[in-house]
Amino acid sequence: MDGQLVQSIGTKALLAGAGTLLLYWTINAVKLVLNARGINPVIKQFFTQVASGRVDAAYLLTTKNYRSHVNRQQFIRFLAGLQLNKYRNLKSGRPRIQEDQITLTVKLKADNNDELPLDFTFVKVEEDWKVDRIQKAAA
Repeated sequence: MDGQLVQSIGTKALLAGAGTLLLYWTINAVKLVLNARGINPVIKQFFTQVASGRVDAAYLLTTKNYRSHVNRQQFIRFLAGLQLNKYRNLKSGRPRIQEDQITLTVKLKADNNDELPLDFTFVKVEEDWKVDRIQKAAA
């Protein structure tokens, strides 16, 4: 009889622990997704700045960490190497959440169906999302 009681309590404790963990994960995921709502406007603003020739304004949408590793000239060379002027459409994918970062794959599409996938990693700086990394995504 005591064995059944211990087993019953153990099963209930395990289920309670799993339920608590699931609730904690769900609350944090929902909170992060709700906070990530400002990412699409930042992407749009970034490409609008680049398209209008205001590369310095686009560079300022990046974090201090990014700017400490990539200077302005390297940023300009990177953008020039992407040949962004041949792409017309932008499609963003599903965000991937990792701790306090969100990575979003953005696919630029040309009229001839060429695609350029770019991974943007965002971090929240105070109340605003900033670009912390830009790299070509694996095709």
